[in-house]
Amino acid sequence: MSTALTRGLEVLEYLLAHPGGMPLALIADALDIPKSACHRVLAELKLRGYVRQISERGEYVMTTRLASLGLGFLSSSGIVDIAHPVIERVAEVSGELARLSVVDGDRLTWVAKVEGNRKGFRYDPDMGRDARLSCTSSGHAWLMTLSDEQAVALVSRQGFGSPKDYGPKAPTTVKALLGFLHAARVRGYAMIDEVFAPGMTAVAAPVRRGERPAMGVISIAGPKTRLDFARIQQLGPMLLEATRELASLSSASGLFSRPPLGKA
Repeated sequence: MSTALTRGLEVLEYLLAHPGGMPLALIADALDIPKSACHRVLAELKLRGYVRQISERGEYVMTTRLASLGLGFLSSSGIVDIAHPVIERVAEVSGELARLSVVDGDRLTWVAKVEGNRKGFRYDPDMGRDARLSCTSSGHAWLMTLSDEQAVALVSRQGFGSPKDYGPKAPTTVKALLGFLHAARVRGYAMIDEVFAPGMTAVAAPVRRGERPAMGVISIAGPKTRLDFARIQQLGPMLLEATRELASLSSASGLFSRPPLGKA
């Protein structure tokens, strides 16, 4: 990959993590890019419409252009159209936030959500972001369908989430992570309690065909005052049925046709 392209992607990924904008000097320092080279990259991205400058401060922020490309792909692929009725039913029955994430290579990305009917506080992570595999129920639901070695390799590449950035019970060691995955395999779905965020719980199940690795994940998330262990146990069978239905629908439509992880 060319240096210019690599730097452009690095800048976009950095700005994605800083939605409020960052000045040129801090971007260059954070990415270890010479300031003059960083300025050229930002100028090109600005020309192409991927970033803009906040005039009063001179800081750079991402535009919605990159998001629109991703949404355009999802629209043309039909993934969201097919999944929406299933996710909508999960949200309606649970009364919480239901999400769909899809596996793409070594990444798991949230691509769609449906709110439950309850009013009040909502747990709502940004759509379009990659899930932190070590400390999300969605990540665990995918990893539980892989071997321990594959799961550890993926998390090691992405990095463990720190409890200061996530929940107080976020696993920070391989042993702790495997404890979550082994328990998830036994029950058939992943569940977390104050792992992704304080006061939050979540449950997720893999969308898969037979014993193949997951091609997607359906999850339910909410405050632990509502979504406690007893409630999760009640919702588990419904969630598993939803993943089986989506796997069947996707097979009939030809979606999620990528080979499993590690296959050519």
